[in-house]
Parts: sequence; structure tokens; C-alpha cells
Amino acid sequence: MAECSHDCGSCGENCPSRQNPNDFLEKLNDASSVKRVIGVVSGKGGVGKSMITSLLAVLFNRRDYKTAILDADITGPSIPKAFGIREKAKGSDFGLLPVRSKTGIDIMSVNLLLPNDTDPVVWRGPVIGGTVKQFWGETIWKDIDYMFIDMPPGTGDVPLTVFQSIPVDGIVIVTSPQELVSMIVGKAVKMAQLMNIPILGVVENMSYYVCPDCGARHSIYGESRIDGVAKEFGVDVIGKMPIDAEVSKCADTGTIELFSAAYLDETADIIEEKTKI
Repeated sequence: MAECSHDCGSCGENCPSRQNPNDFLEKLNDASSVKRVIGVVSGKGGVGKSMITSLLAVLFNRRDYKTAILDADITGPSIPKAFGIREKAKGSDFGLLPVRSKTGIDIMSVNLLLPNDTDPVVWRGPVIGGTVKQFWGETIWKDIDYMFIDMPPGTGDVPLTVFQSIPVDGIVIVTSPQELVSMIVGKAVKMAQLMNIPILGVVENMSYYVCPDCGARHSIYGESRIDGVAKEFGVDVIGKMPIDAEVSKCADTGTIELFSAAYLDETADIIEEKTKI
């Protein structure tokens, strides 16, 4: 293929430069090995995508898979805080070195490179996209079985960069039981289909609340419509996560690895089955 001479981020699906999608793939560091890559996406913000990413990584780590998280939410990174990581990532002559969590999950995030966690990332799209590529190609990901990529909400520059530059084996769409759910899920599904990325399923976060006193289940955000929406778009519902103050507390205090509940066990089973190593 001749060298591309225009901005590929604005290409349509029929652009001749897209005839071989593998041409866009970013090469891994020579010292890296990543077997499976799972993207965690959402059509809008505020649905708990980073929390679901963290919990899935913890679950797979407990199943004795070597697990990693690439935090591609460059302007809103929250993964290091959930894991209580305060040290900064370092580099060597061979590449960037991810920071390892208390239980052995390798993590790379822009907050591991900034002097202060509260420093804003005021960068334009191409710089942000370039950073995601560096996190993939210049970090030494040593013998990783499952990498989870926490992507920013929506269908903009970063999801496009990830889908074009990284060999994603499948995505998990995170949503919530609100009236906009159909449109939100639809956008994420259609982008994945446009980019030929397998959809592993949909996880509904904040699906319900169980009263600790009487055990009654309450639909705080209204009755779930996710099953009908998933059927409409031809995807599977692979998990329903309730509102649980304990998981929020663990994420806020950097102890997400201590949280233990069976909410996403079936979700992990399905991902594991669909992406067998």
C-alpha cells in the first residue's frame, strides 16, 4: 500500500487506505507479550466503566492469569486511584515499565507519569492518541495473558485509535438502566461493528439496589430495559452489577483488590470462554 498522505482519523469506512486494517496496528515492544486484549467501553460517561474494568482485571488475576490494565482514559484517569498506586512509572533503555499493583496487576496510566495526580491533561486529540499508542507499543508488558483497556466514554479519537492501533480481541460495553440506554448502547455497538471488533457483551452497572435491612430489591434508576435493548442490537447481556456502597468505598480508598463479591463472576466466565487462550 502506498504511504497514507492524509488524516486517517477522518476516514470513512470505504476509504482505500482502510483496505488492510492491519497496516494501522502499532508494534509491541520487543520485550512484550500480550495474548488477549479486552476493551471496556461506554457510550457516555458516569456509568462506572473504570470500576468494571478494575473488577474484571482483579477477577482474572485471581484466576491465575497474568493481567494488565492500559488506562486509555487520558484526560480522566482513575485506575491508579482505585488500586491505591502512588508511585510513578519508570523507564529504561528498553521502554516504559508499568507499575505493579499489590496483587501483581501491571498498570500504565498517564497519572503514573504526571508530577501530581490532580494535574490536568490539556492536550489535543492527536497528542492523546499518540500517548495511547506509546502506552501499548513502548511499555514493556511482560507475559500478559489478559490486558483490559479502560477507554474514555463515547466514540471519539481514543476509541478510534485503540481499535485501529491495537489488536483488540473483543469489547465489553458498560451501561446503566436509564432511558437513554438504547441510544448509548447503539452508538457503541455500531462503532464496534464499523471497526470489525467483536462484541463480547453488555454489562449493566447500577442495575438495582438490595436493601441491607429487608433484602428487597429496588430499581433506583427505573426498571431495566437492557435485555430488550441488547436483543434489538443483537448482543448479549453478560452481567448486571448492583449499586453497592462497599465497592465504591474500595475504589475510593484504593483497595479495589480487596473487594469480593460474585457480581461479575458469570461475566468473567463468558469473557474467558469467548477468548480462550
